[in-house]
Amino acid sequence: MKSETRVWFSVLMSVPFVMVTSNSLLIPLLPSLQENLRVGLFEVGLIITAFSIPAGLTIPLAGYLSDLWGRKKIMVPALILFGSGGLVAGLAAMVMDDPYYVILGGRVLQGIGGGGTYQIAMALAGDVFQSQERSKVLGLLEAANGVGKVVSPILGSALALVLWYLPFFLYPVLGYLSGFGVLRFVKEPKRERMVSWAEKKQALKETFRDKGKALMVLAFNGFLILFFLFGILSFYSDVLEKTYHLGQFVRGLVVAIPVGLMALTSWLTGTFLQERIAKILKILIVLGLFMIAISLFLVSFVRELYLLLLVVSILGVGSGLVLPAINLLVTSAIGQAERGTIVSLYGSVRFFGAALGPPAFGLAVSCLQLWSFIGGGMVISAIFLTALIVNQSQLLPDKLQS
Repeated sequence: MKSETRVWFSVLMSVPFVMVTSNSLLIPLLPSLQENLRVGLFEVGLIITAFSIPAGLTIPLAGYLSDLWGRKKIMVPALILFGSGGLVAGLAAMVMDDPYYVILGGRVLQGIGGGGTYQIAMALAGDVFQSQERSKVLGLLEAANGVGKVVSPILGSALALVLWYLPFFLYPVLGYLSGFGVLRFVKEPKRERMVSWAEKKQALKETFRDKGKALMVLAFNGFLILFFLFGILSFYSDVLEKTYHLGQFVRGLVVAIPVGLMALTSWLTGTFLQERIAKILKILIVLGLFMIAISLFLVSFVRELYLLLLVVSILGVGSGLVLPAINLLVTSAIGQAERGTIVSLYGSVRFFGAALGPPAFGLAVSCLQLWSFIGGGMVISAIFLTALIVNQSQLLPDKLQS
């Protein structure tokens, strides 16, 4: 990677970092938010959902518009809106006696802005890097996403020690700084001409005809991984507080361990894929899904804190194996003209997984904890078997299959 490219790509990595703080910053704070807002476990889970569902709905539109107008023209306003939604939530918590619904509104604004961030950054990386280096940069973007998952629980817990609502004010700081950096430093390739809707429709039709089956399987894998990851992390945070009586900051540190392993695994996976593409993709996806299934089967049976940490860490490592491989496959499956749309559709499905995980686990755990995890393990096992029979290499251009 050239030095000039390295600079702007470093700034681009701030986009997934900022994006992932949207939920990861608040995960260890859910018990505190539940207490201060005087709501139940389901209602506090909706604080995660209020961001993720609007983001999931906005992502496809943002991707389509980025194909028409350019990636930066979507990312910069999106980052500003993301930060502004956090500002609304923080101010509501600071000045209102009953700020819950206004906080949800601020989270909705964040979600609308968040829909134009990470997946657009992935599409831009796919536009610029056309060789085997693409796997490395996509792995780095996923790793930046993972680093955000590591840093944000610790940072959120530290800020909440001062004031319970102070973490909301971190969003405008990060969002505005990243937006300025993208505007000032990030470069994107010039487009020869604007693609018409008829041309785009035909290209998308051909893509789904030729590769639709594999793309749907990969998108469903992404949905389930995020569903179980955020669902388990919200359950994990609640158990650390109620069963093991860990303080808020210590809880943030403990939550950061499995997501830190996920970030490290994502980076290593992307680097490894740079040299070995089609030969290893299926192995990584199958191995990662197997680890996720094992962790879901085991999490109901462990009682010791260190064993629970080990099981959740297995989930993090498995996710770090699968997600960069899926990102590479989805990003490489299509050309520049429709890349933003396809990658964003994939990202939308991922976000619905993150949106539904915490409240679904909140309800399931309160009713039938053991069977909720065993059922999750069975679902992942079924997807694991599906991944064995799907030919992922059909999604890769010939120059990435060597």
